[in-house]
Amino acid sequence: MANHKSAIKRIRQNEKRRERNASRKTRVKTMVKRLMANIEAKDPVKALEQFRATQKLIDQTAAKGTFHWRTAARKISRLHKKLKALTDNTVTVQ
Repeated sequence: MANHKSAIKRIRQNEKRRERNASRKTRVKTMVKRLMANIEAKDPVKALEQFRATQKLIDQTAAKGTFHWRTAARKISRLHKKLKALTDNTVTVQ
């Protein structure tokens, strides 16, 4: 157990951050699962709508520091690639 006041505070801060980051990561995973379900259901309209929401959430999570920005970019890129495969390159995502 920590003996210094600053170390005790640091433990409290780390625990709060861990819980916050875990919550954000779980939310991203859930959104990705929903997107993948729409892609597997071959529903391009819902998949595109879900992709936009997922992309926004991943970007926000990276901005908060939970993900590194390159990790976020990689996740979005892979999801976009799957969406493009579904739509046969007919839908443009902005």
